[in-house]
Amino acid sequence: MSEKIGFIGLGIMGRGMTHNLIKAGFDVTVWNRTLSRAVEFAEAGAHVAATPAELAARCDIIFICVSDTPDVEAVIYGDNGVLAGISAGKLVVDHSTISPKGTREMAAKINAHGAAWLDAPVSGGSEGAAKGTLSIMIGGEAANIERARPYLEAMGKNIVHVGAQGAGQMVKLVNQILVVVNMLAVSEAMLFAEAGGLDLASTIKAVEKGAAGSWMLSMRGPQVMVRDWRPGFMIDLQQKDLRLALEAAEEMGIPLIATSMISHLYRTLQKQGLGSEGNHALIKSLEHLAGMEVGKQP
Repeated sequence: MSEKIGFIGLGIMGRGMTHNLIKAGFDVTVWNRTLSRAVEFAEAGAHVAATPAELAARCDIIFICVSDTPDVEAVIYGDNGVLAGISAGKLVVDHSTISPKGTREMAAKINAHGAAWLDAPVSGGSEGAAKGTLSIMIGGEAANIERARPYLEAMGKNIVHVGAQGAGQMVKLVNQILVVVNMLAVSEAMLFAEAGGLDLASTIKAVEKGAAGSWMLSMRGPQVMVRDWRPGFMIDLQQKDLRLALEAAEEMGIPLIATSMISHLYRTLQKQGLGSEGNHALIKSLEHLAGMEVGKQP
């Protein structure tokens, strides 16, 4: 028998994830800071809570997908936050990408109320959220993952238990390091191809199935080719994740040389007012240095 579930955060990722839960036939209650965003979900059959506390009191499993550590803290600790409505036996599943240290602190607070916590950040962009094909990396107890699995499977296809509470966030930062360094490689390669007079579509087709292939090349390369900067993941959010990775690296005393450099490149784009563009717009920082553009307008 399915449990009553709640979803907090109906933004670029949460929107698709929540719709997939509703489509799967689950009993869903939603809350969003901007309540007007909840209208389409109510029309699709979801209930709407007035506060996170009301949602937590009404639901057995509470899913969260918001932007940054302070946003999750506000949802958990704020006036009429989740802690005000949580009780023993409930489960909080946080899909946000936030500080591993902050995650462990919030998990401890939830655990102290006799409830459980899974940090379960996601990867796959807005496309994966809409299609229900996200990768979900989870920190927490295996039994709680099995409890949440029917709902997770409505949102993702690659669901992996990576360790204790906090490990999910650490693995997500591994993912983000790989994403941005990969996008830098795609950017340099496409700039090289453009300068060499190559046909970009044929070039991508020739290399994407070999050792040089990657999700970023296959999914974002064609967008770059037609100068489509619509975000699967915005530069501003990518920068937030890189800040988290660099802070964690500083705590561990390890170098993240390419990641740091890419963060500075993204910062130049933010200074140009491009923070709401997709993270594949990283190539614009190289175009500026080269004095040329890749691809053409659609």
